[in-house]
Amino acid sequence: MPDSHISRRSFLALSAAAPLALSASGATPVPVGLELYSVRDILEKDVIGTVRAVAKLGYTVVEFYAPYFDWTEESTKQVRALLDDLGLRCNSTHNNAATFRPEILQKAIDRNKILGTKFVVMASAGNPKDLDGWKAVADTLSKASDTFKPAGLRSGYHNHKLEFVPLQDRRPIEIIAANTPKELMLQLDVGTCCEAGADPAAWIRSNPGRINCIHCKDWAPGPDKGYKVLFGEGDSPWAKIFEAAESVGGVEYYLIEQEGSRFPSLEGVERCLANWKKMRA
Repeated sequence: MPDSHISRRSFLALSAAAPLALSASGATPVPVGLELYSVRDILEKDVIGTVRAVAKLGYTVVEFYAPYFDWTEESTKQVRALLDDLGLRCNSTHNNAATFRPEILQKAIDRNKILGTKFVVMASAGNPKDLDGWKAVADTLSKASDTFKPAGLRSGYHNHKLEFVPLQDRRPIEIIAANTPKELMLQLDVGTCCEAGADPAAWIRSNPGRINCIHCKDWAPGPDKGYKVLFGEGDSPWAKIFEAAESVGGVEYYLIEQEGSRFPSLEGVERCLANWKKMRA
C-alpha cells in the first residue's frame, strides 16, 4: 500500500476508533466495500478489469451504480460469476429514481436477484420543492418496498446534503424516515451530512436498525478540500459514527466512496483502504 497522509485530528480519531473494529457482537468485523462510482472513469471502460483490481486491493463488497441497469441479462450473469470467483459481494445497487416506477420494478428485481443484492437504493430523488414533494418520494419508496419484499429485496434511500437542510422547518430526510416502512434502509452518506452541518452519529441514533449501510465519504471545509479529501483526512467524527452504527444503527457493511482527489481514482481508493485499516486495526 502507498504511504498516506493523515492529519493529527484524524490520527486521534483513528486511535479512538480502533477498539470498534469488531461489530456490536464483539465477534465479526463489519465488512468494508467500495461504491464503484469512486472509480467510474475506469469502470465505464472496463467493468471486468476494474472489479478485479478493486478485489485485489482488498475490498470485500462492491456497490454498482446506475449504469449496471443497462447491462444485458447475460452480461449481468457474467458479472455475478466474476464476483463469486473473486469472493466479492454486491449487497446493494445505486439506482436512478426512474428505476422505482411501477413498470420498471420487475426489471430491477430481475437484475438485482442475479447480482445477489439485498438492497435496491434510490440514489437521488432530485430536488422536490416542498414537503409534499418529499412525501411523494416516500410514497414511491414505500410502494416499491411492497413489491420488492416477496422477492427478498429491500428498498433503500441515499441522502445528499439537500436532505439534511431544513425545508419549511423540517429536514427532508426526516420526511423520508417517518413515511417509509422500518425495513427501508436509510443509507447514510457521511460527507454530505457533515457538509450540511448535521450530526451523523445523532442521526444514526435517532433511526435504530435502519442505517444498514454507510457511505464512508469524508469531508472538510475549504475550496481545495470538500469531498476531495481521502477517507480519514477530513472532519467527519468517525469514532462516534462507528460506535453509533455498530451499537444501535444496524450497520451490515460500510462502503468507501471517493468523489475525487489529488490521486488517480484507483490509487485514491487504495489509499482510502489503507487509512481504513489504520483506523480499524
